Amino acid sequence: MTDGELRKAAPTDRAASGPFDESEANPVRPYIDLGGIKILPREGLNLRLEVEEQTKRIVAVGLDYAESTLQVQPFAAPRSTGLWDETREQIRQQIRQQGGRVEEREGPLGHELLAEVPVAGPEGGGGKRIARFVGVDGPRWFLRGVIGGAAAADVEAAAKVEDLFRSIVVVRGGTPMPPRDLIPLKMPAAPGTA
Repeated sequence: MTDGELRKAAPTDRAASGPFDESEANPVRPYIDLGGIKILPREGLNLRLEVEEQTKRIVAVGLDYAESTLQVQPFAAPRSTGLWDETREQIRQQIRQQGGRVEEREGPLGHELLAEVPVAGPEGGGGKRIARFVGVDGPRWFLRGVIGGAAAADVEAAAKVEDLFRSIVVVRGGTPMPPRDLIPLKMPAAPGTA
């Protein structure tokens, strides 16, 4: 695939309905600032930061909501081309190498992958976990989400988690970064501190 073929993959209403670029976000909404992304708090939402052990760097944000999980990661991307088409292919190959099944489908956020991933259980037995991989290319960023739990199969839970994904604001910043680099994430400030 040449660079010219890598279009940006995003819902046509992304700028109006999200996920949002920092320049498109409503400045008066009370977002939780996590550096590379901002999350709009809502009733029943629990937030977890996923930290890489060796580097102590925050590598993902986990959101528990509507009996589901949504893991999100913001990446730097080129101005003119997107990363989602190429990333989908890499995810597909990884899942197949793990012995899983994967199917591409058109979802509310555009192209997504529905995967059945083997999970190791006690004493070598294991089951399968269903996960949806979603991605949206924005201006100079790419937001990847992995949806698990009820929202992987239940339409009502899925709509709530898709709405949560769309409410995320990506803060790319002006610092030059190579494409595919994780946009730095940080701990949220304690309530009452600036």
